[in-house]
Amino acid sequence: MSRDENETTAGETEAETSADALSRKFQRELSAGLTSLVLLSVLAEAETDLYGYEIARRLSSEDAPAAPFKQGALYPVLRNMSGAGLLTSRVVPSYSGPPRRYYRITPLGRETLAAWRETWLSTRAFVDTIVPPTSTAAQEMPS
Repeated sequence: MSRDENETTAGETEAETSADALSRKFQRELSAGLTSLVLLSVLAEAETDLYGYEIARRLSSEDAPAAPFKQGALYPVLRNMSGAGLLTSRVVPSYSGPPRRYYRITPLGRETLAAWRETWLSTRAFVDTIVPPTSTAAQEMPS
């Protein structure tokens, strides 16, 4: 392999690694706000208080695509939203393990959800007009 071929291969690998890192960073940033929106939505639709695992189970139903966040990421967000007054929580002893913290959306949480839902819908509509669905031609464009 010539020196030019080695440099090209190394450069392509570096670009792929950089693109992967940037994709992960973008996903983390996007997921940060979406997690709160989705959690409020699930709790707004719930007829009873829910604990973390029940919420995670609803998010991973067979009808829904895979969530862009891990189950463990839900708990700090639930605590933060509770601290901000968007949720109330109560701890209930469990006979099958550690105590469970149950969450319920508050009136402020419902008001916030309505505002966030409008923001999300307008943002999604804007992005959908600018960012077309992935096409083969777009993937094959030279950089």
